[in-house]
Amino acid sequence: MKAIQFLKNSSEAGSAIEVEVETPSPRGYDLLVRIEAVGLNPVDTKVRPKDGDAPKVLGFDAAGVVVRCGDQASLFKEGDLVYFAGDVTRPGANAEFQLVDERIVAKRPSSLDAAGSAALPLTALTAWESLFHRLRIDADDVAGNRGRTLLIIGGAGGVGSLAIQLAKRAGLTVIATASRPESSEWCRQLGADHIINHHGNMPAQLRELGYENVSYIANFNNIDKTWSAMGEMIAPQGGVVLITGHEAALDMGGDFKVKSVTICWEFMFTRAMFKTNDIIRQHEILTRVAELVDEGVLKATGNDRLSPISAENILEGHRRIESGKTIGKLTVSGWE
Repeated sequence: MKAIQFLKNSSEAGSAIEVEVETPSPRGYDLLVRIEAVGLNPVDTKVRPKDGDAPKVLGFDAAGVVVRCGDQASLFKEGDLVYFAGDVTRPGANAEFQLVDERIVAKRPSSLDAAGSAALPLTALTAWESLFHRLRIDADDVAGNRGRTLLIIGGAGGVGSLAIQLAKRAGLTVIATASRPESSEWCRQLGADHIINHHGNMPAQLRELGYENVSYIANFNNIDKTWSAMGEMIAPQGGVVLITGHEAALDMGGDFKVKSVTICWEFMFTRAMFKTNDIIRQHEILTRVAELVDEGVLKATGNDRLSPISAENILEGHRRIESGKTIGKLTVSGWE
């Protein structure tokens, strides 16, 4: 089968090549899925092979067709159209076929094509787990969540785009950050109640909107540059969820300590990496997300498409992500 291998930690030409590798066979809970489309994410650019590492097949968002099932798999059958975010410890979706544990897979939205579906899994799982598992917001208690506020730092990105919609559905007032007219408009279209600029003085902008603080903060962007501001903006006994890395040591004292703030991390791959007892939750989340998309409650966030799936287009996708200017999600689909 064809696969796109990264040779080094770069998006320059020649950093990834197309190779022929053996098609794997499913065992246990695994499904063998024929890949039709992949979604690109910042994580792809962060796990490219470093000096001395073996070449890697990346890609952690995919939509495809079940070809074969392992002997313990029972949720799907051959021919099912599925989508999933995969496992960062296993070969990725930038290949014609991929093995994936069925417990992190779901049938994809019937209203979307393969590319539209591939734009959803990683970001939907990250947003859902961030809000409803880490911050423990009730996903369905609209009345109970009224009056609560959520600040999303990085509202126009893939995760932020889903989090805005999920938070509005749950009844929260959503304040999203965006720094350009087009990204601000995107956040408004998804339902954000207010927009502030994360490059400016966020606490001051928040006060101008009439909010001294917010109930929750979901930081889907830069932690180092916003850490102090988050401490100032979060409400006493509020909650903060983080998904990105940081360069400097984080001071857990100051505002965070005296306000008794809950600070938690969300890493979407945790359940798959550690085969946690609740790994099936990702199958359940993606199944629910597909239903909400088909009901018209959630808007698909795939904004940019490349075709076919090739080393050249995967590298171009990495370059666009590294620019920091993408809105929503970028997908690559089809094989030559």
